[in-house]
Amino acid sequence: MKLAIRHIVDNIVWSTSGTVWAVWSLTPQGSRYMDERARDELQYRVTALVRSLPGGARVYGLCARVDPGEVVARTVEGVDYRRHPYWAEVSDAQLRLLAGEDLDAPVEMHRRTLWLAVPLEKSSARAELSAAFATAWSELAGMLGLPPAPVPADEVADCQQRAGQLAAELGGGLGLRPARPAEIVWMHQHSVARGPEEPLLAEAERSGVRGSRLVSGTLRAPAHADLGEVRLLEGGFEDDSHAAVGRDAAKKSAHRSSRRRTSMAGRRWLQVESEAGCSYQAHLALVEMPRKFTASSGDFLTWLDRFPFPVDWVVDMKLVPTEKVVEEVRKKKRDLVDQAEQYAAQRDTGLPEDMHDAAEDLGDLGARAGRNSVEVEVQSVTVMSVWGTTGAECDERAGRLHARLRGSNFRLQRPRGGQEELFTLTLPATTAPGATRQYAQYELGEDWAMHGALTGHAFGDPTGAMIGFSQDVGTVTPTLLNIADAPTKNASASFGIAGDLGGGKSVLLKMISSSVVDRGGRVIAIDRTKKREWARFASAAAAGRCQVVDAAKAELSLDPLRVFADPAVGSRYALSYLTVQLGVGPMTEHGALLKKAVKQAANHSLPCMAHVLAVLEEMAEGEGPRAERAASLVEWLQVAADDPLAAAVFDPELPPLDLVSRVNSDFVVITTNGLSLPPREAVTKPELMRSQPLEALIGRAVLYLVAAIAREVAFADARFCLIPLDEAYWLTSSAEGQALVDEIVFDGRKHGAGVGLGCHDVLELGTSTARGLLAYRFLSRTADPVLAARGLEWLGLPCDDEALLRMVTTDLSPFGQADRAGEFLARDPRMQIGRFKALVPAVDRLMAEIFTTPDESAPDENTPGLSA
Repeated sequence: MKLAIRHIVDNIVWSTSGTVWAVWSLTPQGSRYMDERARDELQYRVTALVRSLPGGARVYGLCARVDPGEVVARTVEGVDYRRHPYWAEVSDAQLRLLAGEDLDAPVEMHRRTLWLAVPLEKSSARAELSAAFATAWSELAGMLGLPPAPVPADEVADCQQRAGQLAAELGGGLGLRPARPAEIVWMHQHSVARGPEEPLLAEAERSGVRGSRLVSGTLRAPAHADLGEVRLLEGGFEDDSHAAVGRDAAKKSAHRSSRRRTSMAGRRWLQVESEAGCSYQAHLALVEMPRKFTASSGDFLTWLDRFPFPVDWVVDMKLVPTEKVVEEVRKKKRDLVDQAEQYAAQRDTGLPEDMHDAAEDLGDLGARAGRNSVEVEVQSVTVMSVWGTTGAECDERAGRLHARLRGSNFRLQRPRGGQEELFTLTLPATTAPGATRQYAQYELGEDWAMHGALTGHAFGDPTGAMIGFSQDVGTVTPTLLNIADAPTKNASASFGIAGDLGGGKSVLLKMISSSVVDRGGRVIAIDRTKKREWARFASAAAAGRCQVVDAAKAELSLDPLRVFADPAVGSRYALSYLTVQLGVGPMTEHGALLKKAVKQAANHSLPCMAHVLAVLEEMAEGEGPRAERAASLVEWLQVAADDPLAAAVFDPELPPLDLVSRVNSDFVVITTNGLSLPPREAVTKPELMRSQPLEALIGRAVLYLVAAIAREVAFADARFCLIPLDEAYWLTSSAEGQALVDEIVFDGRKHGAGVGLGCHDVLELGTSTARGLLAYRFLSRTADPVLAARGLEWLGLPCDDEALLRMVTTDLSPFGQADRAGEFLARDPRMQIGRFKALVPAVDRLMAEIFTTPDESAPDENTPGLSA
């Protein structure tokens, strides 16, 4: 195969045809879930990019193969797995999964990469002469085995200057990055060796080789001859080793001979043989598009990522200024009028319908082109490529691609005998074969921007724990999450998960928590379930590294005046606890008395909550309204203090919880089994709250205190600390509890801490400010349309979009389909929105107690190892 690459310096390629190309990597933007505003903004930026291009350009959308080791390397990046062998165990299990050990074949993984190649215009007659000489020399060098023509240093400097100027003009916030020489070579290698043996882009992204260098003022290139050692065979001969087993040799030979005689015309693929192996490739050209389309219906390039196999595409563009477009429209209108007059003179049946359509299209094109002087016409040739290990597999994929786009009125053609020309167009730095211009489509720049060339499908972090696989991409695409790293990137590590019962909220929350612990962080969870599910999970997932504290059994004192070393901190939480317990406002007359009593008790030689009661009793001994209010507080508080459920707060004989030595494990679970809560309806109705059972009122106040302790421990720890709060309404339903959540959300980043909130309705996450500051947001199945609409709005999506509402209410983890459990729609700190399916790592200690689906066996509340 004739090689097009002659020299590469930085992101500049000198081709054997004399053309000099500048190549950039493009960052995908947005997602399929963009609202109209975001879609319009992206379309505007792409339109500006197209209008800024010189006379021609080429955009590549290539699917780079992802190796399982590459994914696992990103999951362990930044983690010393020798100090944290538990994370190495998880990574090893994920490596086995991605390597396909259970499937007897590796999993096919790819990621979409975007590249922009622009030919640099000749700056002088000397440059044109040099290009002509290079073209002639390349023909001679190919026959005689000579090195490529050298390039003088002044031409190199001139091309670098023009490439830099062009990059500044193109900018536009689309994330242009100059391609590395090794990446440009990878583009060639990928196109040649499409399939399981192609080189990895990850290696090229870190490589510093393949570039030419100046020697004595002349550019000298490393040997690129190996790139041209490729055999192309149109139609090819499929290897019969893939035929059905059981045929004898004679039948195989007859079958092979028959196919070679009769099936050549039907083999519309290109057999590409290289050092990497044999690849069967089918290249399809776009030959027809709908006459009219919108941004949401014309983004056919984004559809290609939804196929269960990779699809490459390349768009070769020729750009025509608006002045020429308007003049061409006038000429075509005159021709159309002449045709109409001739047709009318010959027949009496009237003009055919297609002439009316043509007139309408010309009128619309002329009006839009004349409206904007910077508009351009894009004459584009779009080629899509699929491949397989056999010709049959390649055929099947090409057929599916053709059928999918035909259903949306985009017609593709897979030409017989023209596969090599289309293949040539997919290689970097090649001259477009003349035969490909027959597939050119004509549209304005703003219309071409609607095709979704730069639309991405990314959600998650570049590194971190693999929590599942994307559902926005047809091929296997791991989803990574690195909550603990968010504060180092000046983002919040707090997140919220909303959805129905059984939607997977608790499982995802536990997965994230266990990954934080296994990667060297810390988790302090509050478990208020009767089954003590978090205690069970921690004991199994972090055996020997977990600690369970039972707040309901009153074995340790949770008295804030005794637990917190700082009297000011203890007083603040003591006052908040009492206002929640007694249902009095801190700014009321009763609240003022409580504050004074707490302050005196905190200054006592042995501060404790029992002294608060004693101080109030002393105040009640006087006369007047103040004494009456104090007497009322004594009566109310005595009712709570005498109850065994509040003994952990009011019993001065219990040993206090030591925040330094007792709560020092990696995974701490504070259980509150036995402490009930008032119903959510009572939160907004004071008269209903006063009628609640005493145990519910005590439970609400003690749970607030437990959360306050977790907050103080998390903020004091040098490690990243996560506080998971499932069913967060029990805390956000009170003003004091909401203030505590706000404090963690607002200040957690500075202290390397975050809170994970689980809820059924996003309103349970608290105030609009707190909800808005959650960096990571997850929405699982929500059957109620009102709740689903609120969840979509929280994610930043249109809450009245029928397709999105249908997805959230019925298509996320559909009821009764176990294989679909754990599906989420989510948003990350980069404002990337995506859909993924959570996957628990196949590690016994994680699988043992992570699921909450009830089974036939009764829960054993006396499981060994769960006591304080």
